[in-house]
Amino acid sequence: MAIDTIDLELAGSCVDDGGSAIGMPQLCDAWFANQIFWLIVALVAIFLILTRIALPRVSAVLAERSGTISNDLAAAEDLKRQATEAEAAYEKALTDARAEAQRISGEARAAIKADLDAAIAVADEKIGAKAAESEKQITEIRAGAAASVAQVARDVASEIVTALGGKADAATVNAAVDARVKGN
Repeated sequence: MAIDTIDLELAGSCVDDGGSAIGMPQLCDAWFANQIFWLIVALVAIFLILTRIALPRVSAVLAERSGTISNDLAAAEDLKRQATEAEAAYEKALTDARAEAQRISGEARAAIKADLDAAIAVADEKIGAKAAESEKQITEIRAGAAASVAQVARDVASEIVTALGGKADAATVNAAVDARVKGN
């Protein structure tokens, strides 16, 4: 029994005769020193574990994440710059292509116009030649027609004079027809 009495004496006023705690053991003022000691030991152990093991790992992860984010942002800026340059190059190429198409179109129009003008000039020349030839033929036909008309007029005049009972003198008939053809 001596051990039980010593234990009860060490336990103090917080333990009853049966060894059970009276009330909440955390609030027993006889045990405060012991609780404070173990609280300090636990806090120092937690502090050492956090500062030596956990926080360096968390700091490394945060630094790695920060570096990754910075690298990703730099890469995104570089890609944005490249996209802007590519868009500018595309716009310039599109503008150049449109200008080249305009130039080619203008050259094609000019070539077609020159060919058309040459064809029109050849056609005009052919038409002019045919017109001159036709005019010459018309002049010949008129001259032939005038001669034919004069000859027919002579023949008709001779026949009329003969039909009226006169004698047709060729020189008189020719003189009368020539005077009438000339407009006298």
